[in-house]
Amino acid sequence: MMESIKISIKNTSNPTIIKFEADEFLTQHESFEFNTIDEASISPLAQQLFYLPFVKKVYISGNFIAVERYNIVEWEDVQGEVAQQIESYINNGGVIIDPSTSKKKVPVTIYAESTPNPSVMKFVANKKLVIHSHEFKSIDETKNAPLASELFHFPFVKSIFIDENFVSITKYDIAEWNDITMELREFIRSYIENDKTIILNDIDNSIEKTTKKLDQAFEAQDDISKEIISILEEYVKPAVASDGGNIEFQSYDPDNKTVKVILQGACSGCPSSTFTLKNGIENMLREMLNGKVNTVEAING
Repeated sequence: MMESIKISIKNTSNPTIIKFEADEFLTQHESFEFNTIDEASISPLAQQLFYLPFVKKVYISGNFIAVERYNIVEWEDVQGEVAQQIESYINNGGVIIDPSTSKKKVPVTIYAESTPNPSVMKFVANKKLVIHSHEFKSIDETKNAPLASELFHFPFVKSIFIDENFVSITKYDIAEWNDITMELREFIRSYIENDKTIILNDIDNSIEKTTKKLDQAFEAQDDISKEIISILEEYVKPAVASDGGNIEFQSYDPDNKTVKVILQGACSGCPSSTFTLKNGIENMLREMLNGKVNTVEAING
């Protein structure tokens, strides 16, 4: 007779997210994130959880199910009932992830896209790779990033930036893109198609960077900094991401009206980034903030 699986409740750093941890593995080294009941079509368990009116998001990974709630309830009022529901569902033979869909190989396509930075090529996938962005300047930083670690074994790879559905690679000058693009594209395609891990604990990391925590950091800023962040998020980030990079607000100095931003991926060290800052972002902030900004300075991530 099989022993029953026990579910324990674990708090996270985000008060809206609770982890329901099992005493054995629930998935075969796979991680899943579901934002809606429709997205959860491969997981009958996640779909059942979405019928609870307070469930906003469901993560399933390894030996736990993490659930993010809407603010209509407090976890202390419902977590025991949810844990019991999950435990009962699993022990009654309920399907967590439908093997007929999760194991079905979806053909992966990768296309290479040039960026404004001649040293950087963007490799775009037809599927989501990570939940949030990661940048690696050397192989020493890739302890939890197997894909980046393997890419650094190519002698011409200088740095790597991974975002939702793309990998931006910065090369050394010892190689030309014409000679290495096809090799890199095929390597990345094969790696992803074989369901190899891209980032370890990416879901755990995403829990640490959830909306609540980001909102708290935003609210701690002064009013002008909040306006700058909002402008960067709405008008600048989408364009920068399309070029294979990322931009993050770092600071605002009201005395000299200077904004400092961090550039990552294709934007980091890009010869045209200074032009973009001076003629794009700087002018935009000057115009939209009525003289509260004079200069934008970039720090390469």
